[in-house]
Amino acid sequence: MDQEKLIFAAYEAVMEAKGEDPVILDLKSLTVITDYFLVATGRNPNHLNALAEAVLEKLGTFNLTPLRTEGDQDARWILLDYGFMVIHLFGADERKFYRLEELWHGAKRLTPTIA
Repeated sequence: MDQEKLIFAAYEAVMEAKGEDPVILDLKSLTVITDYFLVATGRNPNHLNALAEAVLEKLGTFNLTPLRTEGDQDARWILLDYGFMVIHLFGADERKFYRLEELWHGAKRLTPTIA
């Protein structure tokens, strides 16, 4: 499956779990670190964990597992690193503080169409 379809599947999982303000950044022309960031906000640590579980479950159906994860039950930032895409799930204050969308302001934003 192509990478864009997989990042869109992760986006869909976040939307279905009621993630707030999800954004996909296409970083291919800006860095060799990864091709995509998916950034979304959760309301509290429980919601962030639910978002992470939704992504893990959805991408697991494609036999994908993260290369590494960061964050725990009390985390306000959970990171799921799949190599070609990195998913950042933030609490609202943490997202405002780290401002990844501003840091990578030159990145193209992708807008998936969800059926």
